[in-house]
Amino acid sequence: MEILIAIAIGLLAACGLYLVLRQRTWPLIVGLSLMSYSVNLFLFASGRLAPGLPPIISKTATAYTDPLPQALVLTAIVISFGMTAVIVLMALGAWLTAGHDRTDMTANTAEGDDA
Repeated sequence: MEILIAIAIGLLAACGLYLVLRQRTWPLIVGLSLMSYSVNLFLFASGRLAPGLPPIISKTATAYTDPLPQALVLTAIVISFGMTAVIVLMALGAWLTAGHDRTDMTANTAEGDDA
């Protein structure tokens, strides 16, 4: 199970990095979301993968899982959702103002030019 989680983290991070390097705003947003998912999986896996163990102390439990990574992941999900909402609004404003979604505009590049 650890191998599958490691492959998923690597695949999400690689796809996110590829999309961030596309120099367009909408793939950048999806890429940042994928990278935040990979970080969340990494944080969750750092707390030791132990399926079926309770995070709350009880008299019947034989072992426990660490609840701290779960709390960190929940906090990171909320923060990444807010960050994504702000970036979507900024990208939408830039697209409505400039008429395109390129992020590497220079003074010499014509508006809407794909070169």
